[in-house]
Amino acid sequence: MAISTKPNAREASRWKVLALVRDWQLYTLLLLPVLYFLTFKYVPMLGVVIAFKDYNIFNGIWASPWVGFETFQEVFKMDGFYRALRNTFLLNLLDLVISFPIPIILAILLNELRLKWFKKGAQMILYLPHFISWVIIGGMAIQLLATNTGIVNTVLKNFGMEAIPFLTEPLYWVLTYLGIGIWQSAGWGTIIYLAALTGINKDLYEAAEVDGANRMRKIWHITLPGIKPTIIILLIINIGHMASIGFDRPFVLSNPLVTDVSEVISTYVYSIGIQSARYTIATAIGLFQAVVGLIFLLTADFISRKVNDQGIW
Repeated sequence: MAISTKPNAREASRWKVLALVRDWQLYTLLLLPVLYFLTFKYVPMLGVVIAFKDYNIFNGIWASPWVGFETFQEVFKMDGFYRALRNTFLLNLLDLVISFPIPIILAILLNELRLKWFKKGAQMILYLPHFISWVIIGGMAIQLLATNTGIVNTVLKNFGMEAIPFLTEPLYWVLTYLGIGIWQSAGWGTIIYLAALTGINKDLYEAAEVDGANRMRKIWHITLPGIKPTIIILLIINIGHMASIGFDRPFVLSNPLVTDVSEVISTYVYSIGIQSARYTIATAIGLFQAVVGLIFLLTADFISRKVNDQGIW
């Protein structure tokens, strides 16, 4: 004899309505973020169709004629696109290898400090650069590191040393780019790892001390395994961003002398899409960038799940 499930479904629906009425304040608070993401994140995705059209600003998106994948074929024939793509991957890879471990090291060092006043002071000093605009940082870099007029090179010349072309030669520019990036973001990145460190059971450290483990042993066998899931998740996210790069940092630090290494996807899209008004080309490059980033993200998550049984989802 079949048992009807309609009363159960009706009961579940009634409980949902009751939960909505009971927690209406929470749902109201959630409404604004949802509207924000729908309005500024999802609705603009419709503009992706520009990549498949011969877009004319006077005709609008929908009245412009379709051209299919002709725009992508044109993009893949542009030498500047491959240079920007190469530089994007190179700078992101260097950031991943050199900059990614720095917040982990800083978080562990701060966690090991015993003087609370020194720990709080160090945290404040490390966090502050994050709140400085990249426009201001670019101006500071020029004032400090310019070859002829920068304070650093002026001091070097006064001591009889040669000026260092921090911002005018490709190799030095890349090193300067990485160094300034670490200074600006490393302190802020430690917040996530410090939060993860608070979740480690303190009894593990006490047990390790009883067993005679020194500080390095405790870091290696307790601290690092304790924040391993956080490290893996952030590593996967960073790998997913390999094909994309922020606009502010390379733009404010770049100059015509180092374009061969400083021109990245974001600045290339700016010069093509805004300065040259080639919106179809810029949209196609942006779509390509997003698809490649998604592939990197899914691949990194798949490999992580196979190796460590941990991933984003």
